[in-house]
Amino acid sequence: MAGGRLTQQDRQQIALGLADGLAYAEIARRLDRPTSTITREVMRNGGPTAYRAELAHRATERRTHRRRQAAPQAAGSAPQPHGRDAEAVHDYQETLTTVFMASGTPKMMARVLACLCTNDAGSLTASELVQRLQVSPATISKAIAFLESQGLVRRERDERRRERYVVDDDVWYQSMMASVRGTAQVAETARQGVGVLGPGTPAATRLENIARFLDFVSESMARAADQAREVLHTKAEATSGPTAQPRSERG
Repeated sequence: MAGGRLTQQDRQQIALGLADGLAYAEIARRLDRPTSTITREVMRNGGPTAYRAELAHRATERRTHRRRQAAPQAAGSAPQPHGRDAEAVHDYQETLTTVFMASGTPKMMARVLACLCTNDAGSLTASELVQRLQVSPATISKAIAFLESQGLVRRERDERRRERYVVDDDVWYQSMMASVRGTAQVAETARQGVGVLGPGTPAATRLENIARFLDFVSESMARAADQAREVLHTKAEATSGPTAQPRSERG
C-alpha cells in the first residue's frame, strides 16, 4: 500500500532494484510509492552506488529519534503561515533538497537553498538559518559562500542592518547566466586546443565538435533565460496574511 514510512523490507527491495540497474521510477512503481520518496531515500543514504538497506534503516531510525526529541522545542516556535501543514512542508523541503543534491549541489548547500526557496519572504538571516536547520553558524557561512559563488544567493542589508541571504527570480536568472558564461569558456578553451593539436587530427576534430556544440548550447541558454525573464515572471497575489509583502520588479 502506498503511503506511510518505508519499512526495512522496502529498503531491501530498493537495494535490489539499484543493484539491478533499475530507475528510481521503476523501483517506486514496484513499491507503489512516489518516485520522489525513492529518490530522497537513496540520495540521503549514500546515493545509488553506496546505498545499503540495513544502514539506511538504522540511519532513519536515528533521525526519527532525534526529530522526536527536538519536537517539543520546535512545536509552536515556528507556526506555519497560510494554514500550511507543518509535516507536509517538512517533507517537501526534504524532497526539494534531494532534487538539488541530485543536480550536483552538496547536501548542506542544498538544505540551505531549499529552506530559502520555501520561505515566503525569500530571505533569511544567518541566525534564522541556524535555528531552522539546527546547524552551526560556521556551517551556514560555508554553505552561503558556495551558493553565492554559484550565483544562487545574494546578500542584502535589512532595516536593522542585518545581513540577509536572498533567493529570488533575479538570482535564478543570474545563476543561469553564470552557467552560460562557464559553458562558453569551456567552448573557447576547447577551440584553442584545435590549433595546438593540429587541425584535421582526430583529437582536434573532437575538440572542435565540443566547441561547436557548447557554443550552440550556451547561446540557446542565454536566449531562453532572457526570454523567460521577460515573459514568464509572475508575482504572488496580495493577501491579507501577515507574511504577504509586495516585492519590487528587478531589472
